[in-house]
Amino acid sequence: MSLQNVQVLHVHQKVTFMINRYEVFVDDNGEPGELVGFAEQKKFKIKERITIYTDSSKSQVLFEFNARKALDLGSGYDVTDANGRSIGLFRKNFAKSLLRSTWHLEQPGWGESTGAERNKWLAGIRRLWQWIPIVGEAPFPMRYHFDFTKNGAPVFSVDKKTWIRDHYLVRIQDPGVDRRLVVAQAVALDALQSR
Repeated sequence: MSLQNVQVLHVHQKVTFMINRYEVFVDDNGEPGELVGFAEQKKFKIKERITIYTDSSKSQVLFEFNARKALDLGSGYDVTDANGRSIGLFRKNFAKSLLRSTWHLEQPGWGESTGAERNKWLAGIRRLWQWIPIVGEAPFPMRYHFDFTKNGAPVFSVDKKTWIRDHYLVRIQDPGVDRRLVVAQAVALDALQSR
């Protein structure tokens, strides 16, 4: 099975004391099927670098994404394949994200798409949540969703499926977008959203 032909993915995060683990599965009739990606994010890193492997053995790199700068207010993340060749990049739009998280995804030869939180009211509540003493340190308990579009046409969406655990359903509508870039952005939405 070619990852590029997949239209629905499941992304699950497992939290441990010092590492966040991400598993990416193809969809099997609405449930997670075959594992196609595995990553570990070390907490408290100054400059983010996440490697996505083909499975949990971590023997074969699928791709990785790296922050361009330690302080990533809008500088972006380069996504490269196992040989270091560019797949594309994504970046957070810092100004727009003050009210509603907004990301830009670029792929050479394909163009740029923009993704934003679907519900602007929920986005506002999530912002307030982060400012509540002690409570703001806890994960946001509501489900949030992102829609990515290119010239008004849907590219992909990331929907949080569960209230507490971080499980996401990724639906891909544009056949031209590189699935590795989609997976990178989906993982980043969880791993980097609070930054």
